Parts: sequence; C-alpha cells; structure tokens
Amino acid sequence: MTDIAAAETAYAKINLALHVRARMADGYHALETLFAFCADGDGLTAAPADDLSLVIEGPFGEGLSAGPDNLVLRAAEALRAATGVCAGAAIRLDKRLPVASGIGGGSADAAAALRLLARLWAIDVPRETLHGIAAALGADVPACVASRACRGEGRGDALDFLDEAALAGMPVLLVNPRVAVPTGPVFARWDGIDRGALAEGDPLAAALAGRNDLEPPARALQPVIGAVVAALVACGGVRLARMSGSGATCFALFDDVAVRDVADAAIAAAHPGWWRLATRLR
Repeated sequence: MTDIAAAETAYAKINLALHVRARMADGYHALETLFAFCADGDGLTAAPADDLSLVIEGPFGEGLSAGPDNLVLRAAEALRAATGVCAGAAIRLDKRLPVASGIGGGSADAAAALRLLARLWAIDVPRETLHGIAAALGADVPACVASRACRGEGRGDALDFLDEAALAGMPVLLVNPRVAVPTGPVFARWDGIDRGALAEGDPLAAALAGRNDLEPPARALQPVIGAVVAALVACGGVRLARMSGSGATCFALFDDVAVRDVADAAIAAAHPGWWRLATRLR
C-alpha cells in the first residue's frame, strides 16, 4: 500500500444515443447505448487510513450523504471484500457535477473510487473481477470504470469498446438547467414502444442516426429540458445536441473549440442560472 495520497477523476458520462428496446422481467430495461466520456468530472482523493471514511465537498456536495449508503463507500467495501484487503482509506469527494443529472453522478464516483483504491492499496484486480464489482453497484458503473467510448447493451453493462480516435478530443458543451431528474420516474414513463436498433459502425454516425428514448418522458417531467436542447441547437455549429441519460443534462458536440466557446458564452448570457461545462471528449 502506498503512503502517498492518490487522486482520480470521475469523468462525466454522456449517452450519445440511448435506445430502450424492452422492459425485462427483472425490472430493468434492455438498452442499446453509446457511452462517451468527458475529460472533466468530479474529483476524488484518498490517503491511507485505518478505517474507511468519506468527506464530500464542492459546489454540488451539499446535502449528500457521506454514510455507508454512498456509492463511493459501497464501492470501497465491495473492493475490499472481493480482494481480501483490510486497509482503510480517507476519501474526499469534490462534487463538481450536478446530482441526478444523467452524466454519471454516483456511478462515475463509484467507478473512480474503484480505480483510485486499487492504486492506493497496490492491488492488481483482474478485469473480470472489477467488472463484476462494478455491475453489482449499478448498470452504468462498468462503463464508468473504463471511462472510454463504448457501446452498452443489456442493462448497459455488456460493453463493446469503440475506436476512440473517432471521438477523442471532440469539443463538447454540457448544460443543465439546475433541475434534478431521478432515473426511476423517467424510466417508468417510457411508453414501451421499441423504435428500433442502434446502428453499428462509426459511433458518431450511429449517434446522429439514433435518439434518446428517455428524452420525451424526461421532458414531460421537466419541460425545461426542451428549452435547453433548443438553446444549444440555436447556437449554430452543432454536430449533435441531445439530452444525456435520463436527464436533465444536455450536450452539444462541435467540430471546433472556438465555436463551442461562442456557444458557451451565448448560453451563459441568455440563461445565467443554468450550469455549464465546456470540455472535450476523452
């Protein structure tokens, strides 16, 4: 185990497309999605300690539980149980991304904790073991552990990694109107209609031809999501504008950083209360 504090980023996740194909008997939904990850996100640090502990700070940390139900601590306990590690860690989470916003949230934090603690505790965790731990924590956690472009099927945890060169470095603007959209109610409002498969091949072309089947039910719960997408499209120079995950964060992809930054400034001027993050894809 290292005596030096370690740091890790919980990279913001976006769903370039998200097709809901069916409701499954176990209560989950059969999905086809294209995951991409941004270069920025929440920040985690961990230092050696006798016990496990978590402190949450940052602009979106207020009101979040740092108790044993937090996914970060659940991930830490699951990693210890799977590997036989007895060490502790003093973990600090800098919550920079909005909560319940469709860009990874607790799943990305849990995934970052797994990467962080494996390094802190100097343990070599087999990929299959890590995937099993992650999948037990949540459907998005395996993709967030990898934090690289991939196609997800099943619950979203059956992953097929994509050619990263097709998307890496693409400028992206994330915008959230500062409303939380819990995942459960959005899925519950899905109309049950299978609108077809997600295309194979080039991920950007597949995304452009695809859709997010959770956007209509999310808009029904929070109509402002439609205003966010419309504001992004109106900026011009946008390759793709869409809601991510179950909302309410929306994203726009650009070919040029300068065009993205113009859009960022325009959104800031027109909607100063909205949260924004100008970043790029990993």
